[in-house]
Amino acid sequence: MSRLKTALRRPAVLSLAGVTLVAATVGTAVAQAQPAAAASTALYIVQVAGAPLASYQGGDAGYAATKPATGHKLDARSAPAQAYRGHLTDKQTSVLRSAGVDTGKAVYRYETAFNGVAVKLTAQQAQKMAQTPGVLHVFKSRMVTVQTPVTPRFVGLTGPDGVWKRQFGGDRDAGNGVIVADIDTGFWPESPSFKALPTPRPDDAAIAAKWKGTCDAGSDPNPANNVTCNNKVIGAHWYNAGGIGDGFPGEYHSPRDYDGHGSHTASTAAGDHVPSASVNGVPVGDLEGMAPGARLAVYKVLWETGSGASGSDVDIVAAIDQAVADGADVINFSVGDAVDTFGPDELAFLQAAAAGVFVSAAAGNSGPKPSTVDNAMPWETTVAAGTHDVGYSKSVTLGNGAKYTGVGVGAAVPSAPLIDSATAAKPPATVTDATICALGSLDPAKVAGKIVLCQRGVVNRTDKSQAVKDAGGVGMVLWNSTPNSLNADFHFVPTVHVDTAAGQAIKAYIAGTANPTAALSAGVQVKQEAPTVADFSSRGPSVSSGGDLLKPDIMAPGNDVIAAVSPAGHSGNLFDTESGTSMATPHIAGLGALLMSKHPDWSPMWVKSALMTTASTRDDKGKPIPGTALDFGSGEVDPARAFNPGLVYDSTPVDWLAYSCGIGVHLQLPDGSDSCATVPAITPSQLNYPSIAFGSLAGTATVTRTVTNVAHRWALYYADVKAPAGYKVKVDPPAIVVRPNGTATFTVTVTRTTAGFGSYGFGSLTWRGFDGNAVTSPIAVQSVAVAAPAEVTGTGATGSTAIPLRAGYTGTLNASGAGLLADTVRPLSLTADPNGRFDPANPAPSGRTGRVDLTVPAGTAIARFATFASDYAPGTDLDLYVYSVDASGNLTPVGQSASGTADESVTVTDPGTYAVFVDLFANPLPGPLAAKLHSWNVPPTNAGNLTVAPASQPVTLGKPATVTASWTGLSSTSHYLGLVSYSDGTNGVGETVIAVNP
Repeated sequence: MSRLKTALRRPAVLSLAGVTLVAATVGTAVAQAQPAAAASTALYIVQVAGAPLASYQGGDAGYAATKPATGHKLDARSAPAQAYRGHLTDKQTSVLRSAGVDTGKAVYRYETAFNGVAVKLTAQQAQKMAQTPGVLHVFKSRMVTVQTPVTPRFVGLTGPDGVWKRQFGGDRDAGNGVIVADIDTGFWPESPSFKALPTPRPDDAAIAAKWKGTCDAGSDPNPANNVTCNNKVIGAHWYNAGGIGDGFPGEYHSPRDYDGHGSHTASTAAGDHVPSASVNGVPVGDLEGMAPGARLAVYKVLWETGSGASGSDVDIVAAIDQAVADGADVINFSVGDAVDTFGPDELAFLQAAAAGVFVSAAAGNSGPKPSTVDNAMPWETTVAAGTHDVGYSKSVTLGNGAKYTGVGVGAAVPSAPLIDSATAAKPPATVTDATICALGSLDPAKVAGKIVLCQRGVVNRTDKSQAVKDAGGVGMVLWNSTPNSLNADFHFVPTVHVDTAAGQAIKAYIAGTANPTAALSAGVQVKQEAPTVADFSSRGPSVSSGGDLLKPDIMAPGNDVIAAVSPAGHSGNLFDTESGTSMATPHIAGLGALLMSKHPDWSPMWVKSALMTTASTRDDKGKPIPGTALDFGSGEVDPARAFNPGLVYDSTPVDWLAYSCGIGVHLQLPDGSDSCATVPAITPSQLNYPSIAFGSLAGTATVTRTVTNVAHRWALYYADVKAPAGYKVKVDPPAIVVRPNGTATFTVTVTRTTAGFGSYGFGSLTWRGFDGNAVTSPIAVQSVAVAAPAEVTGTGATGSTAIPLRAGYTGTLNASGAGLLADTVRPLSLTADPNGRFDPANPAPSGRTGRVDLTVPAGTAIARFATFASDYAPGTDLDLYVYSVDASGNLTPVGQSASGTADESVTVTDPGTYAVFVDLFANPLPGPLAAKLHSWNVPPTNAGNLTVAPASQPVTLGKPATVTASWTGLSSTSHYLGLVSYSDGTNGVGETVIAVNP
């Protein structure tokens, strides 16, 4: 797999504790995103100076504090809140007018969890806005996507000894007094999962006191497509400033759900009890959400596109802002963009958490590749997806007697002719369309009466079986062309889903047999060992923290989850199976709601800690869950234990600011000073978190943790350490005594002994109480021989830069240089098209987007593709998207760089052919842009212009060292790239990229 070095730390803006902060940026203050379509402008989110309602502590003359006290919720309708909201609106209006922007172009005003506006701007206006006093930051709008009966029983909620009965007296009141906000694709109001709750309810007064929201029925041309609310779904809103909802025929201009994703997530979190549900006529039993007594508020921000659901962060920030103002206790966010970054939605979630809202967010569906986890900030609970213990076995037997077992439901199919869909294309459909069984792609003359082999991918799995049925097929064998989950969907023809090896064997059998046949067995329900981590679930380590904050946090069922859907998007079904971290996330949202219902005085971080420290790393047979903490975090959620965790780890907004400084987000106070000078930076490892992680341990490190006793009695705990193999772990003190509501502080020192470099080791620290409580924190540590910066930069024809290092061993450190190599420049002519948009999932050149194919030869030390803002007028915005190209011309994404300027770069080290797409987001000048793509293939040899000194030096484990890189004789018009490599005399132990600009 290519090692990528892309610009993943997006500059950030946030306001906390009455202090407004903004990340330092390169060039203009316009940050990363992806364009939203507009007539002649694009959508931007403008961050305005001043704390939002959720964190304002006073300080502006004449305006009282609005930040809620600890343990209380924000009252967005109070007189102080209304007055301060007006003050923020005035400030927003002022900066718009100062920048010469028509205030009518503001599509949203954010005041609760974010202070700013979403506004349509030209490139020139965005540039001017970024330089306007009172504006802290300007973000381009970006696109995000969804992260797509047994689970209540599987997680221990049902039965006489289950959580519902023991903690709430039954499911009817499980979640009373709590409001769960679902930010997704909307809901299907007629679904039984959202029917009105019996009245009166014991929490009616509590809900009435906290709920400040409304039910927006919608404005669809067909009034029947609008919605109504009740005492289960108490509020609904819809957001389409990003314009995405206008692009798909049939979508509803209301909170009504077309795609079905939102209905699924909302009902999983807090859906009502549904007896005797069915899918495609197949009974699936009773269904119920995690917190059936909780109330729901639905915020539609994602819209059907024909290939899933997508949305704009402009709308998402508006929904977060509204949910906090409305009085939500929990937010479910089954959404992501596959990039672990710091953007306006993350900042709004920070404010939401500061206001007492528990945020459950999807880890992403880009697994099993490492470092793919999304929504990885510490104020969010990041959820991985696992399997549950009910499976459906189904097999296919070929005419040669070979039998392959996969998963599936439904009837058997007797022996019938078998065909590979790739050979059954119906013109004008392509072979590619037919291979994936796209709707309308199969020729009935070739398919009728046959079982069809279809490849997974691109098209919804059940749409593939619909395509087979439409062409007269009698069955389907669905196969994974790459490792992925197996899913027992409810198909339109009997279907078995098999893995890659089986699929390849079946494909070969068809190709090598004159008259291939197959038979499908009937689906059989089986009990399977669970959980395991779903293949699609995104893995750590997190990019933004450098692996020093363990993400994901926790795992919940996310594979083949049955819940409510929209019949519009599910062939008339009210229920269906879905798989994804999207499905796992509402489990945690609902369980968080149960904890907040039982413990209304707990903070969101206490809830997170309780869930994490009581999670299980063993399956239902008592065996270790396959995988590591990078896959499942603290483990599979175990809600029964979470109600009495004993001790919790807390963190505050001030801690999150220190964390932000530690990951390189430089913050600015209202007076222009750097807030990191006021709030001391901490490394992510030092955050008071329920897990412990070191992404690049050089010898030894110590972290400090503080626990709070949430029990109502004095407690004595002792430390039980399971050290990762090859490490020594010391806890000081080894025992703690904590009074009720009191705290205890301890240190954990991790020292490498025999562990190898460059791979992770895993262990745990468990505080065992004499009252029986066990409070467990996973430990994940990767040792490096040298902790070195990933990249250093310099300027000028002659110069030098010092590279700070820390050694992870005692011995000799050698350093050498490759390069420096001058750039190769390739011209492109691009024309801005505000009505267009580059789709990273379906990359294609256009007038605004150029494609250049480049080859990286074997033996290349490092390769990079880049654009530079210095080549263009201020306000020019280019983005880079890079894909590997295989022998068949297929594209696989390997990296992207999409900041708010033309300074972009993607770095790779694997040889091969790469397609580089250069997309012109904004051009402040009329006419085409003469764009330049810079590239380097740095050989492993020194070009004679780079000196690295000392070439050799003694180093000591855990101690600092320095290497100086010097250069001379460079051209004043070229950009240069090189690599400093480190070795211990035998093996390479690290490297640092060096970039020298004119």
